[in-house]
Amino acid sequence: MSPILDVSDDVRAEIGEEEVTRLLAGETAPGSYDCTSCRTPGDTGKERTSTVLFIGDETAVLAFAHATCVPSQIVRVSEEQIQGAVRTITGDSAEAPGSPGEQAVLKVTCGQVLVGDQLRAAIVVEPSAAIVRPGSTGTQDEFLTLLLEHGFSTLGDIDRMPAAIPGWSVLMAAGQLHAVLQPGPEGTPTESWWQAHQPLPVTDEWRSTANRNSTVLVYATPTGWVGDQPREDLMRQALEKAAANGSLVAAAMPLAGT
Repeated sequence: MSPILDVSDDVRAEIGEEEVTRLLAGETAPGSYDCTSCRTPGDTGKERTSTVLFIGDETAVLAFAHATCVPSQIVRVSEEQIQGAVRTITGDSAEAPGSPGEQAVLKVTCGQVLVGDQLRAAIVVEPSAAIVRPGSTGTQDEFLTLLLEHGFSTLGDIDRMPAAIPGWSVLMAAGQLHAVLQPGPEGTPTESWWQAHQPLPVTDEWRSTANRNSTVLVYATPTGWVGDQPREDLMRQALEKAAANGSLVAAAMPLAGT
């Protein structure tokens, strides 16, 4: 049975007609796969499947996704990120030591924040429960301490631009938020710090701002500081209160993908 594949014009142009023919004939397409978006199993023989081509400076990797999750497309990432990004999205990456994802669910909220006189795309990360240090038997929340150890900085003023953090990035694909990537252990590719179970939609305004600046500001607070805010002004007020209390860390990260 031939696979049910969607191959967009840009992917087709990049990989060539010969490879497209082999894919559609089932010669190089997998029968089963882990969706690059939702990370659940897929079957190319039973459900429509999108081809997703990740392109770095020198490397290209073809991955597969449910067509209902993302369309066939090209996702451009840096050469340093490509292997880690693909491993992350396909669910083949492990949490880094000390990653808060091991301890609680991380809630991510997208919004725009005015820093000085410039509007910035931001995401706010808040755990669903206290984060204890891996291996610890105590109950003290060390979420912010762990992030400071990973390069985040304490932010006491929302009007101040957070410092950049080397090796980290925010991964977008098809206009949706997929992951926050962190450096892997020395000498290994980047890996997921936070991974969306399903791609997280963002507003057109947020995406436009992120693309214009090629940067996303990532704020993090302990549980209970931000919560679900229906408006960006209320989200800012919650961030300001956390900052005034010394309970806010932040970093500026490059945007990978679109």
